[in-house]
Amino acid sequence: MDIRKVVDGQRERRAYRVRKKVRGTPGRPRLCVYRSLQNFGCQVIDDVTGKTLCSVSSAEKSLRAQVGYGGNRDAAAKLGKILAERASAIGIKTVSFDRGSYKYHGRVAAFADAAREAGLEF
Repeated sequence: MDIRKVVDGQRERRAYRVRKKVRGTPGRPRLCVYRSLQNFGCQVIDDVTGKTLCSVSSAEKSLRAQVGYGGNRDAAAKLGKILAERASAIGIKTVSFDRGSYKYHGRVAAFADAAREAGLEF
């Protein structure tokens, strides 16, 4: 059996399980995270209108010097703080956390903890 098919199946099931419970509304938008080997990013999305309200990524040119390498927990924590500041600047205080297919561990957990400490509620 090919291990990639097993891992992809697990990832798809996890993503489906999370997404059927998490929806973004104008009062409580969805905070969606994306993780790759070298970068980390997230978006605050209003699912009713289908619009991204704010976002942050380690691949942004303006943040590269501040964040450094985007594939570690330190970068994820810095991005969590930056996202909380950007969200509060446009009036967002509470969000629904959508971890997608990623386990709540490592970079995802570091990002969420930093965003909570910076004042974002979820």
